[in-house]
Amino acid sequence: MELDPEVPPLLELFEAMGVPDPATVTPEELREAMAMPPPENPTPVARVEARDIAGPAGPIHTRIFHPEAPAGAPAPVLLFFHGGGWVVGDVTSHDEVCRQLCAGSGCIVVSVDYRLAPEHPFPGGLEDCYAVTQWVADNAAELDGDGARLAVGGDSAGGNLAAAVCLLARERGGPAIGHQLLIYPVTDSDFDRPSYIDNADGYLLTRGMMQWFWEQYLVEPAHSADPLAAPLLAELAGLPAATVVTAGFDPLRDEGRAFAEKLESFGVPVDHREFKGMVHGFVSMGAGLTQTGVAVEYLCQRLKDALAE
Repeated sequence: MELDPEVPPLLELFEAMGVPDPATVTPEELREAMAMPPPENPTPVARVEARDIAGPAGPIHTRIFHPEAPAGAPAPVLLFFHGGGWVVGDVTSHDEVCRQLCAGSGCIVVSVDYRLAPEHPFPGGLEDCYAVTQWVADNAAELDGDGARLAVGGDSAGGNLAAAVCLLARERGGPAIGHQLLIYPVTDSDFDRPSYIDNADGYLLTRGMMQWFWEQYLVEPAHSADPLAAPLLAELAGLPAATVVTAGFDPLRDEGRAFAEKLESFGVPVDHREFKGMVHGFVSMGAGLTQTGVAVEYLCQRLKDALAE
């Protein structure tokens, strides 16, 4: 397996940006250092709205992207949970990928500004994501959406949250979720998998960074064995069908593969696609990578197929 030739220039660019070692700065400083400017020419959608939704600890900010759609026809809805190790990221950092998913799939995309660790460790952010999912299922008509055609998704830590929301929905008797869209998801905290060893450094996300992120997210050591924090440990029967994307040069590659395989072993329909020459985060890297466009198109088609009337 070889690194895609388009990747090294981007790795050099990110290296030049000088993102600090998370262990040497405060979470606020890390968030500032990792903030990315919005694209100059964002993908157009019909409209974007901001809405605060009641949550377990106060209002939860969301950014809602509406597709061009036939008048009077409610659209399917994707709840999107951003990545960033549960510590960084927000609706602005993932604005463009949400626009792309909205425009390409015809889904209303509800991007959730869940509470971040370490100020709000597990399960704070997860409960926010679940609360917004439940609200959207109950109130989709307010958004011109179809609450019966609902998906959850996210990248990295957001993929972890999406998988965990599906577990909570099963545990709590709803809402009904039709699909889970998991983009290089975090599914457990085993740092001795081959992908963690082979890709420990040099490919944006490092083994050390992931260890630090887990330390911020889980205050209680026992939480590392909680399936809502590590979905790979869960019993997975009866969960929604899934799309799982992994990247060949990603420390999270093997746990994403393992989660897809375990879902299949429990009889859950899964479509797993690995982009072998790619690194963690490639789906959000825009026009610099050919495979980014390929992946976005694939994800949009998967949503269309999963949420077709």
